[in-house]
Amino acid sequence: MSQMFLTLVLFIQACLPAETRNNEPITRQTTDPKKVLIVYLSRTNNTKAIAEIIQKNVGGRLVALELKTPYPENYKAIVDQVVEENATGFLPPLKTKIDSIEKYDVIFLGFPTWGMQLPPPVKSFLKQYDLSGKKIVPFNTNAGYGTGSSFDTVKEMCPNSTVLDGYSTKGGVERDGIFFVIQGEKEKQAELEVKNWLKKLNLVK
Repeated sequence: MSQMFLTLVLFIQACLPAETRNNEPITRQTTDPKKVLIVYLSRTNNTKAIAEIIQKNVGGRLVALELKTPYPENYKAIVDQVVEENATGFLPPLKTKIDSIEKYDVIFLGFPTWGMQLPPPVKSFLKQYDLSGKKIVPFNTNAGYGTGSSFDTVKEMCPNSTVLDGYSTKGGVERDGIFFVIQGEKEKQAELEVKNWLKKLNLVK
């Protein structure tokens, strides 16, 4: 009798939708992973961690933005340089090259908030490539002060693209010596938030 009961239970479980098994939601991408590009700028690896969570859920190619002339390591020095770049409109040349960007339909764009603005290297990327007709999906980490004008700037620089609602979470606070924090319980929380965000955008089921 017990063997028959066990067989019945296993049969019923096998017939359940995948999303309900073990009470764990299972995400499935709704776009072709080969047409997904995840571009990110990350100084303390928090934005990189979010980019990797996105890739885990939707697949795609992961690309880190690097400059021909890297920013200084000293925090105050980089802040001063970015303030000057924002004031003058200077766009730092990128070392990163992306071939055949036209083959991607969905581009995730990740960055930290710098001076309550979109970081200059990300502006360089948006200026360098023609993203017309693509879906642009911004995501952000910040020190607790939010996205500032960064998401609005992405929309302004991509007038011929469809810019979807972005995701933002608190990362490190480099000013206070707090660096990589997207780990442990914070990483688990971020994974759940990212999955829900991707579902809301209909990029996964």
